[in-house]
Amino acid sequence: MRLRNIPGAKDAIEESNYVVHNVQEKKGKWREVFGNDNPISIEVGMGKGRFIMDMAKRNPLVNFVGIEMYDSVLLRALQKMEEREEQGTRPKNLFFIRMDARELPLVFDEGEVEKIYLNFSDPWPKERHAKRRLTSRQFLERYDRILAKGGVIEFKTDNRELFEFSLEEIQESKWHLVAHTFDLHHDPALNEGNVMTEYEEKFSSMGNPIHKLIAAR
Repeated sequence: MRLRNIPGAKDAIEESNYVVHNVQEKKGKWREVFGNDNPISIEVGMGKGRFIMDMAKRNPLVNFVGIEMYDSVLLRALQKMEEREEQGTRPKNLFFIRMDARELPLVFDEGEVEKIYLNFSDPWPKERHAKRRLTSRQFLERYDRILAKGGVIEFKTDNRELFEFSLEEIQESKWHLVAHTFDLHHDPALNEGNVMTEYEEKFSSMGNPIHKLIAAR
């Protein structure tokens, strides 16, 4: 289902101090954006932003960038940031980008990113759309171009078919599968310190097992 346009969303994004604009000019200069040399983690397809906000709060010595391509969804994240600003809990080590993930190599330099989070990504179930899946070999190649040596991807989903597809793509792309589970919340090792997303909370409460993998370049 296509997301409904929200009047004023584009203007709110353009005016927000939480959003980085002219992002291609920031390539290779993200540490200048944050004003420090801390490692950079990104979430591709961050949705309403709860996960990355919680991660930023828990990890103040890591810089986070949340990426979302839909104005209406990013607007919700901005509203959440404003609420945290009012409460005095807004993480200062987090910025947002409104962009298509296919442009990642135009925005981040080689080795500029330490970790990539993919959470409950669109499964694009039709086979002809496979290359649009964020764990496809096409996207893995993009991630490989921006990840630092030893950098990792962490992927969570409740979609079994997408997860199995992702495992196959990682193997075919000759990435190293560090760890994986088909039932995250019953895996003591991988679930330790797990930060849930809105979707994860919803699906797990319905009894759906959550799948997770960690892969390194």
